[in-house]
Amino acid sequence: MTNIPVTTWSLEQTAPTDLLPAAAPEGDVRIVRAEVPSPEFSRFLYASVGGDIHWTDRLGWTYARWQEHLERPGVETWVAYDRGTPAGYVELEPQDDAVVEIVYFGLIPAFRGRRIGGHLLSYGTARAWDLADRWPGLAPTKRVWLHTCSKDGEHAMDNYLRRGFTLFDTKVEEEPEVGAPGPWPGAYPA
Repeated sequence: MTNIPVTTWSLEQTAPTDLLPAAAPEGDVRIVRAEVPSPEFSRFLYASVGGDIHWTDRLGWTYARWQEHLERPGVETWVAYDRGTPAGYVELEPQDDAVVEIVYFGLIPAFRGRRIGGHLLSYGTARAWDLADRWPGLAPTKRVWLHTCSKDGEHAMDNYLRRGFTLFDTKVEEEPEVGAPGPWPGAYPA
């Protein structure tokens, strides 16, 4: 297997006032929290959003592993719907010291380039900042962070910077080159 260099950038906001919200897109786009932990739905979102950009770290998770993760206090999945169809999602995960990570964020390929991503990222980041309001026992958020890499979509970094995230770390590592798994075999053109 061939290795390729992958650059990973870590970005953060250190105050709610850092968030620079995007305008809401035109049309019937809604963002709803998936309040019932559903491994099937979460895996669908993960594979559908990340398939063409090589998300593979959760593909081997068992049903029980998905359930355990989704039931952790403070883990939230917010889903964007375009006219009732899932378009993308943002997953929040609280960490120690009042930090919230945006663990996953993205759109299903058919919904990219329609201004839904900036709106979803804005909404998800705002929910990261007010996470403790929905989860008694969590400390108020002091920092929101995420990472993106050179395998992610071409507009990902620009979207993060436009939403007020600032770069705090860059790493380059060799990773095995893998084909885009997609939500099912052959989902994307070769």
